[in-house]
Amino acid sequence: MAILIQSSAFPAGGKIPEKYTCDGIDISPPLAWAGVSSRAISIALVMEDQDAAGFVHWMLFNLSPRIKVLPEGIPKIPVLTSYPWLGHMGTHGNNDYGKPGYGGPCPTRGGTHRYVFRLYALDRVLDLPPGVSKTGFKKAVEGHVIAEGEMTGVYGR
Repeated sequence: MAILIQSSAFPAGGKIPEKYTCDGIDISPPLAWAGVSSRAISIALVMEDQDAAGFVHWMLFNLSPRIKVLPEGIPKIPVLTSYPWLGHMGTHGNNDYGKPGYGGPCPTRGGTHRYVFRLYALDRVLDLPPGVSKTGFKKAVEGHVIAEGEMTGVYGR
């Protein structure tokens, strides 16, 4: 089963608005999804720059499968509790800037890069600490992905 992921800030394949980049206020864009299996125990989100060797801009895991929307501007803190009625909302891994949370597109001048937002439905909660690296995350999800979906946005300077 494929998960449909979208943003109200830009269409799939469209330009990511400057607001969500290092040239703007560098906040995470709003995201919404549908099609997560009822078998999912947790959800994870990764945003990578496909034109910079998979540079990780955002990694958020252990989201409740009941969450279907992330508003813009998710706090850049290790552990999120923004939805009190759900309890623990999720945990940030470190992006490739070495920080928890979202780090927006910031390509070198002169080129346009593709940024892929990939959502994973998982059959377990990941036993990972805040600040985990991309390598640790990928190892932990191996064999536990029930379904996934992706959306790409582009940005150039």
